[in-house]
Amino acid sequence: RIKIILYIYNVHSSTNILKKVKIQLKSKDEIEKLRYACQLAAEVLDMITEHVESGVSTKYLDDLCFQHITEVQKATPANIGYRGYEKTICASVNQVICHGIPSDEKMLKDGDIMNIDVTVKKDGWHGDTSKMFLIGKPEPHNQRLVKVTQECLYLGINEVRPGARLGNIGAAIQSHAENNHYSVVEDYCGHGIGQIYHDEPQILHFGKRDSGIEIKPGLCFTIEPMINQGDKQTRVLNDGWTVVTKDGRNSAQWEHTVAVTENGYDVLTKRSEEALD
Repeated sequence: RIKIILYIYNVHSSTNILKKVKIQLKSKDEIEKLRYACQLAAEVLDMITEHVESGVSTKYLDDLCFQHITEVQKATPANIGYRGYEKTICASVNQVICHGIPSDEKMLKDGDIMNIDVTVKKDGWHGDTSKMFLIGKPEPHNQRLVKVTQECLYLGINEVRPGARLGNIGAAIQSHAENNHYSVVEDYCGHGIGQIYHDEPQILHFGKRDSGIEIKPGLCFTIEPMINQGDKQTRVLNDGWTVVTKDGRNSAQWEHTVAVTENGYDVLTKRSEEALD
């Protein structure tokens, strides 16, 4: 069987740099293998939900996810060992945008917001997804940030269809975020996924409509908007991983892995609680 590989010249919307991008389109059989890994990742988020509460450490949550993936799912936590990362999940609390490292010292408290990002590897395929959690009684402004960020994700997903352009995803996300007086993080983006964890193409969460690569059936990628209450600027802590807002205000993120179908999209990491077509 011949694997379909596209070589496309892509103009990055923020730098206008022309670069040659290698993109692999997945067959229906390959998408089903990817779907299995994605559903395992979604199951981890379902499993951990009842344990996310005030007074627990992010390390405790990480241990539960590790045990579930390795012992129940008989799969591999893809983050462990990836570029030196040592934990199963990323646990990003309040002003942490992404890549928060779980620790015994980081205890959740009432009013916190947190993103748990998990990637499960099964039979060589990666399933990548994340979810926001509200701990205890959230402040209204934090609750609103989480809600609008999820809406940004869904609006981005709704732009996925053959013949459209990747720029439509970012444009929809940016418009909704800015209309709600938030900013979109531009330093981090979604990505192609499959047997390679982070693959081409890059999926920007900002940009212009009808720009970027044409979307084709078989393309699989993550959409994972990071939305800030304040400025879009970011800063990486001394641990080399934890990304925080430069102004110290809170951030939220939601993520799904999607596959492009002949008629639209398929959300491979859909959870049972979600009403997605």
